[in-house]
Amino acid sequence: MPILANLSFAPTQPTGWLSYSLNLLKELKELDVEVLSPRQISGIKCHDSPSDMTTDFGMKGHLKRLLWTQFYLPNIYQNVKSTLLFSPIPEAPLFSSCAYVITVHDLIPLRFPQWFSITQRLYCIYYIRAVIQQAKHVICNSQATAADLSNFLEVPKEKLTAISLGYDSENFRFLDVPRQNYFLYLGRHNPHKNLHRLITAFAGLSNCKDYELWLAGPSDRRYTPTLTAQIAQLGITDQVKFLNYVPDQELPKIINQAIALVFPSLWEGFGLPVLEAMACGTPVITSNLSSLPEIAGNAAIFINPYNTREITEAMQAIATDSALRSRLSHQGIIHCQQFSWAKTGQATAEVLSRYM
Repeated sequence: MPILANLSFAPTQPTGWLSYSLNLLKELKELDVEVLSPRQISGIKCHDSPSDMTTDFGMKGHLKRLLWTQFYLPNIYQNVKSTLLFSPIPEAPLFSSCAYVITVHDLIPLRFPQWFSITQRLYCIYYIRAVIQQAKHVICNSQATAADLSNFLEVPKEKLTAISLGYDSENFRFLDVPRQNYFLYLGRHNPHKNLHRLITAFAGLSNCKDYELWLAGPSDRRYTPTLTAQIAQLGITDQVKFLNYVPDQELPKIINQAIALVFPSLWEGFGLPVLEAMACGTPVITSNLSSLPEIAGNAAIFINPYNTREITEAMQAIATDSALRSRLSHQGIIHCQQFSWAKTGQATAEVLSRYM
């Protein structure tokens, strides 16, 4: 009797959710897992899901997927004689015979309601809450996310298991290439990522003109124009480089050559860029909030992300202190060895096995 993994959301370009899902599936080989997906996945038996309801199709795709999940997924579940549905995002059929385990990555819309529409907040408050209530168990990617589920949605702690993510150790590794004079940010441009303070902090460096700030991540018509205007106003347009989406095979070299990864997010469910940068031996400056201290341990400089001066001072210290850079590089390479997709898979398999 197979576990049915629901990847009907899977976009064409890699995202955090998709990376988690695909890497996890590789580590669940000892379980009988079949997958719902809009495209084939090598080495795994797949059942087709419609290709026009992935996250590539925005709100329209999302709505179509929710309806499909409620009315069509239960039939597939029964036809393949599955005993358990596993959803790596918090979507599952309500009021059906499907037994399921889900993963919740964060509750950002509830923590920062001012930056999200009422629709997104209601989706979290009602739909995700209902999915969680009917789930057999809930996996979350950090103790910080587990705490949010308890605080915001009143999920009993015994229903939650925090399992850290892993990283691709073959791809993200120390390359021993020369550093270049740029600070790097990896991620989206959403307000809670705190890029407006990062940009101000960079402009505040005493020798700012000697450095660049590289922003790697997809542009967003809602937020990127505001950042571009801020950069122009500060007179640093020539020093800030928007890389847009960077393929995984190109990221390691970009990370390895950076002076430091600066990741001052106001809140993260996990914060995979921090782990990937440490694996590359690149010094990390990150927030002292949410899951980020869990992930970085003693291998980063922690700042209050609401304090621009602290961000500037940390960047200045990294830029001018070679001994500090060397120490953080060494500590990061050692610390990241605590994380692997194999460990994530083993812990996840233990949870799923309880409910098969």
